[in-house]
Amino acid sequence: MSSSTRTEALLKRLEWTVLRKLDGMVLGDYRSLFRGLGLDLAEIREYQYGDDVRFMDWNVTARLGAPYVRRFDEDRDITAWFVLDLSPSVYFGSGRAKKLDLLADFALVMARLLAGKGNRIGALLYDGKDQELVPARGGRMHLLYLLDRIVSRPRLKSSPPTDLRGPLMTAIDLAKRRSLVFVVSDFFSLPGWAEPLSYLARRHELVAVRLVDPLELQLPDLGIITLQDAETGEQVQVDSHDSGLRRRFAAASARREAELRTGFDNAGADVLELSTEDDLAEAILGFAILRKRRSQLAGGAAAGRGFAP
Repeated sequence: MSSSTRTEALLKRLEWTVLRKLDGMVLGDYRSLFRGLGLDLAEIREYQYGDDVRFMDWNVTARLGAPYVRRFDEDRDITAWFVLDLSPSVYFGSGRAKKLDLLADFALVMARLLAGKGNRIGALLYDGKDQELVPARGGRMHLLYLLDRIVSRPRLKSSPPTDLRGPLMTAIDLAKRRSLVFVVSDFFSLPGWAEPLSYLARRHELVAVRLVDPLELQLPDLGIITLQDAETGEQVQVDSHDSGLRRRFAAASARREAELRTGFDNAGADVLELSTEDDLAEAILGFAILRKRRSQLAGGAAAGRGFAP
């Protein structure tokens, strides 16, 4: 099967299994899901119940003694950037699906939904060593080209330790105007990624999409198994019957989870966690619902604290 035929088949499969569930439910109303994409300040007016408190103008509020918010005229279209981590660890999967499959499906689904509204889609592909830029454009052929670049990129047999700081810094340079930015990775990376992620979260509408496989969180009792470092290729044989080994594995996983949560919190990033066992449509819908509800609750809480006029 040719590369173009394979990507067409994948798009058609996703249109039947995922996009039909999402279209008109998530990004049909993407203005309310992804707020703050406008560039031009339209007015500063008094706070009204339900306003997004992220747009509170605290300087004007302090001067006038009443809460005021900024209202923006939004562009008719937006530019969405996908920062895609294709480093060797993303090729792992303990079941039928690899994290790479999840990455490709998510990127194509979101790109397809956004492109259907006339928006432009661009991507930065990072394989742990090199970066590849897919310029921001619209149209179905561009979607197929982007998908082809993801699935046909050769896997590195070995690579240096993944360092997400590099592609995130590149993304900062790429996205000059306010954009929608998806950072899709398993976040197995050297430290230092939280700072550029924080910058992107302040300047753009950012969603960090974390890819997870259950076997990375808990080591099952499978007897003698061989573990391989996805980046260096180094292998070690262990006895997973050893309960002490499984406890140490679980403790190391818990420490990493805590470090990731701290990094995301410090960056102020919204996080969508996708497991290789997840139903992609349900995961995206759940994230959309929680995000909208949080925005509504924030507005209600602000009013409850006396912010409403």
